[in-house]
Amino acid sequence: MSLDPSRLAPMANAIRALSMDAIQAANSGHPGMPMGMADVATVLFSQFLKFDPKAPKWPDRDRFVLSAGHGSMLIYSLLYLTGYEAPTIDDIRNFRQLHSPCAGHPENFELAGVECTTGPLGQGLAMAVGMAMAERHLNAVFGDDLVDHKTWVVAGDGCLMEGINHEAIGLASVLRLGRLNVLWDDNHITIDGDTDLSTSEDILGRYQAAGWHTVTCDGHHYGEISRALAEAAADPRPSLVACRTIIGKGAPNKQGGHSVHGSPLGADEVAATREFLSWTAAPFEMPAEIRNDWRALGGKGAAALATWEARLASHPQAGEFSRRLAGELPADKGAARDYLASLVANPPKVATRKASEMALEALTVAIPELLGGSADLTGSNLTKTKATPSFTATDYAGRHVHYGIREFGMAAAMNGMALHGGVIPYGGTFLVFADYCRNAIRMSAIQHARVVYVLTHDSIGLGEDGPTHQPIEHVMSLRAIPNLLVFRPADAIETAESWALALKQADRPSVLALSRQNLPPVRFEAEMKTAKGAYRLKAAEAARQVVLVASGSEVEIALASAAALEAKGIGADVVSMPCWELFDEQDAAYRADLLPAGVLKVSIEAGVTLGWQKYLGDGLAIGIDRFGASAPADQLYDYFGLTADKIVPQITARLGQ
Repeated sequence: MSLDPSRLAPMANAIRALSMDAIQAANSGHPGMPMGMADVATVLFSQFLKFDPKAPKWPDRDRFVLSAGHGSMLIYSLLYLTGYEAPTIDDIRNFRQLHSPCAGHPENFELAGVECTTGPLGQGLAMAVGMAMAERHLNAVFGDDLVDHKTWVVAGDGCLMEGINHEAIGLASVLRLGRLNVLWDDNHITIDGDTDLSTSEDILGRYQAAGWHTVTCDGHHYGEISRALAEAAADPRPSLVACRTIIGKGAPNKQGGHSVHGSPLGADEVAATREFLSWTAAPFEMPAEIRNDWRALGGKGAAALATWEARLASHPQAGEFSRRLAGELPADKGAARDYLASLVANPPKVATRKASEMALEALTVAIPELLGGSADLTGSNLTKTKATPSFTATDYAGRHVHYGIREFGMAAAMNGMALHGGVIPYGGTFLVFADYCRNAIRMSAIQHARVVYVLTHDSIGLGEDGPTHQPIEHVMSLRAIPNLLVFRPADAIETAESWALALKQADRPSVLALSRQNLPPVRFEAEMKTAKGAYRLKAAEAARQVVLVASGSEVEIALASAAALEAKGIGADVVSMPCWELFDEQDAAYRADLLPAGVLKVSIEAGVTLGWQKYLGDGLAIGIDRFGASAPADQLYDYFGLTADKIVPQITARLGQ
């Protein structure tokens, strides 16, 4: 389609009309951004974006990320106008209403054309970095014939202010992700007012200093927009396109002011906007000529798709490519079975972070789509294996990313990789730094993204680094996130099982909380007991009076406590509970058998006791409800009362013995 303003302006105004009408009907929403970026979006979709609404999961489509997710009516309008199956006009009419796929912020699981869930500012751009990384990796593996696309982002001032932006653009620069193009809605407005209230940064200078290509344009001049986007697409560096726009463009009395950012225009201003734009159609009605122009745009990708499908059909790696993009694990050739058998034959006393590395040595060979990394703690997290050379700007086929000290950026990038498809990302840092990336972990869960977080140094057992580095509340706080599996394995076998289970979760993320200190083996058979979330590790010998429940490094303490109780004639079960979430998914009979009524239930975990009560009833929760201290690990366990000698007297006192 040409850049004839007489054709493009009505198409852009269709976005403005749909946006203001849907937001007015909902009496809620953000009209400023979609109205201000309508011209830029029209040029992007008409001139540059590779897509086909009839094949929204086409692996080689360009990825379009609306990082400024509050402006969700921009993407809903674009999806409807270009002919995606959803949203329908009725969905748009019900914007922000219960069960409408047109939620307040775009949700990837609601609409096929939404690549990722956005709203927390900055994370869309950071996820787009991960998408661009996945594209380059798959291109290096499968070649241009199958993988050759770009990632386009619409971001606002808030996205560029957020701290994660600094992490994301630094990572994109060092990896020279030239297929990544960010379109900045440079409207000089935030919720509070003009951006001068809160920032004096030279944004273009910052991006240039980071190694990005930058270009500016008038965001309402179609020729200028096209020139800038073409320049960005051609440059080998990641690009920031500063699109100088007027927020709420088209609303004659409110455009350019902050009041149009996050509130409906109001009935009078909607009417004034219709007159200003010469838009005569009723709300939620689209003139046939404008609809036809948009639908013609939507159909332009069909030929490119057909050509690509022909290349795929004749490609020697077609089967492997399709398997990876479908998210299916490769056929099990016995590697996992053989590895578990080796652990049974020679049970190792190792830290579970080391056990994770041992498992990864086998898994990264068996599952080539695993793409690991660490936030500058590779030697501590033990995430790199012999099969995973470094992923760099000169070797995109590499499979281990050096994220630098960018925990939040790493987590968001992994979300982007998982959502792009074709790779299964895992990344490591210390568990205490989960707080740095917590919102991205939450977004993994919201988006049903298969991401594995390798979080080591999981307790006071890390020792001398002290309370700043010793997790206390972290495991429990992660357990509070819905749709997230939190594994805290007790030995090498539980760690291997946890990895196997995490990788099978196609629609949810997992955390592996792993010890720094060596742990003795507690399991001596390979029966995938971790799949139940909890299981009876030791049955009472005397008449059962106590059930000890523990996770991770405290399972060995529970076993020692049980032995001491048995010596006193007090029967004690030991239950290892590596994953609360999987245990909660078991049937009531299994859960009741493991944690029966009528006996004292005791939890032992080197963290806060909050939360254990749902399993213990009026039982005894033994843990640490304060910050840690700096000392060798064995001294800390004794100091905080996490030894059999100090636990058993508490239990006998509760039993009245």
